[in-house]
Amino acid sequence: MRVPFRSIEFLSRDVKVERRADGTVVLESNHKLKPYSTHIPALLARWAAEAPERVWLAQRRGPDREWLKVTYADAKRQVDAVTQALLDRGFGPDRPVMILSSNSIEFALLTMAAMQARAPVAPVSPAYSVMSQDHAKLKYVFDLIKPGLVFVQNGEIYARALAALDLEGVLLVHVDKPPPRMQSLPWSELVAAKATDAVAKSVAAIEPGTVGKFLFTSGSTGMPKAVINTQEMMCANVAMMSMARVRKPEDPAPVMLDWLPWNHTMGGNATFQGNLAEGGTTWIDDGKPLPGLFDETLRNLREISPTSFSNVPAGYAMLATALETDEGLARRFFRSINVLSYGGATLSNDLYERMETLAVKHTGYRIPFTTGWGSTETAPTATSVHWASDRVGLIGLPYPGVRLKLVPTGEDGRYELRLRSVIVTPGYFKQPSLTAAMFDEEGFYKIGDAGRFVDSADPSQGLIFDGRVVEDFKLSSGTFVLVGTLRTTAIAAATPVLQDAVICGHDRAYVGLLGFPNIAACRKLAGDSEARLPVADLLAHPTVVAALRDGLAGMNAGSKGSSLQVRRVLLMTEPPSIDGQEITDKGYINQRATLERRKAQVERLYAGGEGVIEI
Repeated sequence: MRVPFRSIEFLSRDVKVERRADGTVVLESNHKLKPYSTHIPALLARWAAEAPERVWLAQRRGPDREWLKVTYADAKRQVDAVTQALLDRGFGPDRPVMILSSNSIEFALLTMAAMQARAPVAPVSPAYSVMSQDHAKLKYVFDLIKPGLVFVQNGEIYARALAALDLEGVLLVHVDKPPPRMQSLPWSELVAAKATDAVAKSVAAIEPGTVGKFLFTSGSTGMPKAVINTQEMMCANVAMMSMARVRKPEDPAPVMLDWLPWNHTMGGNATFQGNLAEGGTTWIDDGKPLPGLFDETLRNLREISPTSFSNVPAGYAMLATALETDEGLARRFFRSINVLSYGGATLSNDLYERMETLAVKHTGYRIPFTTGWGSTETAPTATSVHWASDRVGLIGLPYPGVRLKLVPTGEDGRYELRLRSVIVTPGYFKQPSLTAAMFDEEGFYKIGDAGRFVDSADPSQGLIFDGRVVEDFKLSSGTFVLVGTLRTTAIAAATPVLQDAVICGHDRAYVGLLGFPNIAACRKLAGDSEARLPVADLLAHPTVVAALRDGLAGMNAGSKGSSLQVRRVLLMTEPPSIDGQEITDKGYINQRATLERRKAQVERLYAGGEGVIEI
């Protein structure tokens, strides 16, 4: 008998199933969606009244990196002041507020203030500003929404990006340092405004359909689309998430250490606004799940014991290693943890088992892992795993208030997923043709993903994610290749060599990979701790090649059919390019754009020869 899970009261799995003659299945929860707030700022007002002295936000600041803390009451005061400053300057529905910086206290306060002024918030990926060389995406989204205000945390860091924009008539606001040779208003001047009854009147005028945010997502061309997020979309989704896990009045307030970028729907809507809805404390984590940057996350976890923790699988890989080697860190991490969650990719069984072994050691219980599924267009989460499960890779069941349509794809047991709900966006800003193409004849949003039942005879067991329908292709034999499924399987099999990969083989005889290596892991395999080997030599090192070949050979041996096997790999010395549209705003590899940009490497892969690894 396995060690039991920590007892958590989840929403019961009570679903209604409609099976149509053409094989289509429609799923929905029998639970009714509970009433939800009119707008996101109301959540801040609630907790400012009910728990004024509780810390809402904290972030390390200054040369000593001490925690700067903001209570709910102080946050509400500052938000009202900034709202007044925006109203005084004529901000409203037709003058969006663009945020260029990473997560910060001021980012959060400005987001709430702009919403109170009914000015859409447009947070833009910092990568478009600080990593891009041509700023093409930044200029595109700037021209698309025509903001009335641009906010930067540090004007010096964003100086080159700002210089690429036509800021005539745009209010520029900075916090730490002004951008050189530019007129910019210090944040302190906005906070110094005295709130009047104009603030309350503006808040009272917020309606369910009021645009709260423009969140940017990349399509197959790689250029961002501005997804309209209404207040009702976001508030309804917050209510759905809160229903999935039942919290009792005596439960302690949630504590979260959060690094997920707020310019993304998962970080900005699900984690940040979800924790606000529960009256929780958000400790802003300046670390990231990348070599060298994760040390900051570990430093924070030595001081903070979160009640829940969310990360991508790469982050859990780093965390598990740290917890396995540091007893004190592990004890503090598991002190208050009730739920773990992951997103962005499927968690491997190995990582799941390692984390659960640690949980049992330090708590006596297994900790439930939860996850969900959705997109920027769904505010973001439409389904969730709201039960304790031994299985990874699930996307769960639809939330209350979501109708999920499963359309047969022709592959046995595989369905295209579509959904209809209050959480679905009304469309893309200024792109009516793209908006019209989003929906099918019944008004279901065509998200482009695929899934299959764990057990078709018992839909309450949930759904498994099964790749992107729009990325799949056929080999020359006519065999269908499920790109998403094969990609995640191959990356897991080739761990730790591969960090990401693009699947090749359209109209070819077999599947090949363009592999993006984990350079740090490869150096460790090669014994090159001092990084003396050039990247090309490192990727050709016998130990690295053997690890990759053995992992994929094992995968091939356990797979049936050519569509689930990889025959050749070419490791990339150049990482995915932001300017080349190879990375979406969510940080995922854009399969189509990468294959288009790297046609020469694809040809080299299938020609064989030097550098091509045969499996």
